[in-house]
Amino acid sequence: MLLERAGIRTTLLCRTPEQAEELSGARQNERYLPGVELPRDLRVRALGAEPDQFGRADLLLLAVPSKEIGIAIVELQRLGVPDRAGIVSLAKGLVPPDGETPTALLEAVFGPERVACVGGPAHALEMVEHGAGLVCASRSEALAHRVAEAFQRAGVVCEVSDDPVGVELAGVAKNAAAVAVGATQAQGLNAAGMAAADIFLEVLSLSSSSGGQARTFVGRAGTGDLVATALAPMSRNRSAGELLAQGVPAAEIPERVGQAVEALETVPVLAHAIERAGVEAPVTSALARLIEGTLPVDDWVALVRAKQPPPASFRRPSTWWVRLRAWFGRHFGSRSLDSER
Repeated sequence: MLLERAGIRTTLLCRTPEQAEELSGARQNERYLPGVELPRDLRVRALGAEPDQFGRADLLLLAVPSKEIGIAIVELQRLGVPDRAGIVSLAKGLVPPDGETPTALLEAVFGPERVACVGGPAHALEMVEHGAGLVCASRSEALAHRVAEAFQRAGVVCEVSDDPVGVELAGVAKNAAAVAVGATQAQGLNAAGMAAADIFLEVLSLSSSSGGQARTFVGRAGTGDLVATALAPMSRNRSAGELLAQGVPAAEIPERVGQAVEALETVPVLAHAIERAGVEAPVTSALARLIEGTLPVDDWVALVRAKQPPPASFRRPSTWWVRLRAWFGRHFGSRSLDSER
């Protein structure tokens, strides 16, 4: 909808012909965005329904769950993607089983200069009605600006970033933290805040070990997105955490929520990725066990409340600097006093 509003000829590709026919007829997505009319000129087609479907495409935006990125890549290769086309991931998750980021897989196939991702606070209904605070990240400055300018023409703020690793892992941290907030808030807002902060810090360590930037986590892609999700009345991730705290098994939560909750699958993959990276992450690991049903909620809350972060490493002057100051004090200290008199 935003791309069409920006004056860009846009096609929405659906998984099945039946889905495409339904959206074309109703001119709205009655399940996910009821009451919001699709633009008149927005074309709706089934994936693979037309020969050379991507032949004239300048941008391909992948709005698929992160676990399906591998399948999406196979389809893109099968259908053929023009060399000029940029490929943009909209997923906020990791790819199982090892927890790779979507852009890492896309870059391996299509090259880093053709791949970007989008993050930031982007609640769907508010975005199409009032705007959002998007972040487009790529290793290609030209591609990042091209995507950002498209959204900006639609009236949506879009920041340009050179940190796709940080933007993607910040989105993962946001979803995990939102689940943790939901699982903890009945025991107190302080505990919920502690859980969110600890998870952000642990995922930041993973991001830093992979070349991500700390500033990304404190920007719109990280804390900005977390606040938007935590405050959203219908946040799927926070609702999933609340249901976990009530003892509802993770497998039953998507049906209760009415939509897929990607964080329920992503957090265990995230914990595995953190472990593989050799990063200490007791809170994220505990949240994964809570989702898997191997950690009682009381033990989860007790861990969050009792966890003591490691103390800061206070900087002390080097012995060289101490000796130098002492030498200057002995040789010039009295002379300075005499000059002041």
